[in-house]
Amino acid sequence: MPLQPTIGLEVHVELKTASKMFCSCRNEFGAPPDSRTCPVCLGLPGSLPVPNRQAVEYVLRTGLALNCQVAERCRFHRKNYFYPDLAKNFQISQYDEPLTHDGYVDLEGDGQPVRIRIRRAHLEEDTGKNLHLPDGRSLVEYNRCGVPLMEIVTEPDFRTPEQVREYLYSLRAILRYLGVSEANMEQGQMRCEPTINWIDPDTGARTPKVEIKNLNSVKSVYEAVKYELARQKRAFEAGEELVQETRRWDEQKLITTPMRRKETADDYMYFPEPDLVPLAPEPEWIEEIRASLPELPKARARRLVEQYGLPEYDAGVLTESRELADYFEALAAVAPDAKMASNWVMGEVMAWLNQNAADITAFPLAPAALGELLGLLASGAINNTTAREVFARMIAERKGAREIVEAEGLAQISDTAELERLVEQAIAANPRAVEDYRGGKEKALGAMVGHVMRATRGQANAALVNELLRKRLG
Repeated sequence: MPLQPTIGLEVHVELKTASKMFCSCRNEFGAPPDSRTCPVCLGLPGSLPVPNRQAVEYVLRTGLALNCQVAERCRFHRKNYFYPDLAKNFQISQYDEPLTHDGYVDLEGDGQPVRIRIRRAHLEEDTGKNLHLPDGRSLVEYNRCGVPLMEIVTEPDFRTPEQVREYLYSLRAILRYLGVSEANMEQGQMRCEPTINWIDPDTGARTPKVEIKNLNSVKSVYEAVKYELARQKRAFEAGEELVQETRRWDEQKLITTPMRRKETADDYMYFPEPDLVPLAPEPEWIEEIRASLPELPKARARRLVEQYGLPEYDAGVLTESRELADYFEALAAVAPDAKMASNWVMGEVMAWLNQNAADITAFPLAPAALGELLGLLASGAINNTTAREVFARMIAERKGAREIVEAEGLAQISDTAELERLVEQAIAANPRAVEDYRGGKEKALGAMVGHVMRATRGQANAALVNELLRKRLG
């Protein structure tokens, strides 16, 4: 039997709380350097930590959404190691008693369902940030010290980089639906560290585990895992020595390079945090949190398919964010047709969002306003070309669709007598196209349709123009 890849993930998620994990400093991205620090998050002598209740709730929400069990009792530990971005030389984390544990996430991939087991989702505090300058100096920025951090650890159940990528997209969507984190990897709010090795299922022989650090996007994780799998397999088959180590990902060369030998749990010298009492979440509180969980992305996508008759692709795109799905459902409630609503959200609406680097919460048209435009289009009052023009003017002028159509005389021309006159003009002006069409070249009809559309500034009923031309030339 060939070697089998095994991949496990540790994902660190900065929680969207107002204050830090153990102090009242504001949890804020982009503040001036070292302006969000205090004796507690810097670990100065005499300072005492106090747990952030909302951070605990956010981990419970996430654990429940990931089908985890909640610990009846758990406690914090000190994880001891020296890094310059950790002012007190230890990190308050959880060791053998995580807040939530033994859950799972189901992936669909290429049609083959895969269950990824979640070993634990626990609480800890974040470290600061090292800045390495070209002249060899290193600076330390401590604002991030003490920010609530959730660590989600999987079992080594991934077999391909594609499964890793799907899991990260799925997890990010879940975190955003729950409202516990923005999970922007570019801002360091979600960081992933894959651990990779190969195993011979027949003999149990394994390559040493390698952890990859410094990955700042889903694409980087995917590429790093793909590269490291190939590197280890090539070395194993060539009989080269492999060691348990931590490696970094080189974004320019697209390779991993050695960083340091991999530590074990013993190296961290864990011991219970003496300044914090154990946590024992009340069962009533846990059930209250469970009842407040939103409909999660995959469940919502399945419902959109069943309720609105949408293709699975549409449902997947529309449920990428909770706010986008909310907008679609509000639009579908007032639009003539759910598929039309889906097409416009995935087309014109998302194009505007991409052009303006915005999310749906910044989109200026309410669902009712866009629904009015789709109603005019479905009734035949305007055609697709005019609808797109009106859409742009609604955004620019903050006016309603009907108001713009009536004020500018943009209603679709469907008067048969008027269109027959224009069709005769198009036939007379395009003798070559007429000859080609009668000779069997179907596309030649487009030249004559275009002539009519230009003559009416795009307001002619294109379907009716096609019908009249075919009838006249037949």
